[in-house]
Amino acid sequence: MSEKPLLVIAAGGTGGHMFPAQALAEVMLRRGWRVLLSTDARGLRYTGGFPHSVAIEEVASATFARGGPLAKLLVPFRVLGGVLGATMRMLRDRPRVVVGFGGYPSIPALGAAWLLRLPRMVHEQNGVLGRVNRIFARRVDRVACGTWPTDLPEGASGVHVGNPVRAAVLERAAAAYIPPGDYPMSLLVIGGSQGARILSDVVPDAIAALPPQMLRNIRVSHQAREEDGARVAQIYADAGIAAEVKTFFRDLPARISEAQLVISRSGASSVADISVIGRPSILVPFAAAAGDHQSANARGLVEAGAAILIPEKRLEPETLASHIASVLGNPEAAQAMAEAALGTAMPRAHVELADMVEALAAEKKGQN
Repeated sequence: MSEKPLLVIAAGGTGGHMFPAQALAEVMLRRGWRVLLSTDARGLRYTGGFPHSVAIEEVASATFARGGPLAKLLVPFRVLGGVLGATMRMLRDRPRVVVGFGGYPSIPALGAAWLLRLPRMVHEQNGVLGRVNRIFARRVDRVACGTWPTDLPEGASGVHVGNPVRAAVLERAAAAYIPPGDYPMSLLVIGGSQGARILSDVVPDAIAALPPQMLRNIRVSHQAREEDGARVAQIYADAGIAAEVKTFFRDLPARISEAQLVISRSGASSVADISVIGRPSILVPFAAAAGDHQSANARGLVEAGAAILIPEKRLEPETLASHIASVLGNPEAAQAMAEAALGTAMPRAHVELADMVEALAAEKKGQN
């Protein structure tokens, strides 16, 4: 058995869970730890950026949110099977710490850690705890919070560390901002892993409605659902707008740094990336997000004057076009927004979280 301590990271299958998990994995590997990632088939889509030395374990995803009545009836049994399987694996190779980042696929590892009384913690990216992290908040040794304040259940206390961002984002941290002007400008549209359809429905028409002298300088990168991609690309083409439409941009940090304006959902990872790189943004919280947590995520940027918030129910082409024009037509204000975004950033969140992991490991080792 290796002398290196083992960290088990468990995360659900969205970028919001997986990107902070990747950031922690990168730090812990540099500090001499072994890292095992436990995720589901959806999460595997986001593992391409993880260091190759991270071991990856796929667990069966079981959620009450999807599937028919029979599938929902089987969820408790699948969860129990996952917990028992994780328990057996941890008995063979005992982790020093288990960290959950939320999502149903994190249940087996956290459940096994609870059964075995292993050091365990969760990191919550949003201002409102997700279902799984809420369940475990009082059953772990630490709760690390990405957004502050965080709505915690009674009896649980949290530590504000911020949301870790990947190395690719840190490489662009505080990149020089080129304010908008009478030259080529980039607009980036990112909808996150869910709820992006309304951006595809509204944003192309809003951009097409911009004044011609502004529109001639604009090029667009638009992240859209696969089923919306062709339609969105056609709207841009019909309006004579240079646009690249993809389901996923692997070079997203570079595109954020090159953008004069970012139009985005306010998922925790998106907010963290925009803050660390430092860009003006228009944020449209996902209305169906549990506890309206995307509005809570956006609060810091909006209150700092770094972002414009448009509630989903008020998102119309005319309204959005007006806000886009107000940013791109005022270079001084856009520059001030970029600087304000940087003022909210926590670029050392990955270090703070890694320090918490090692402190917990040392504390529990000292008690044994």
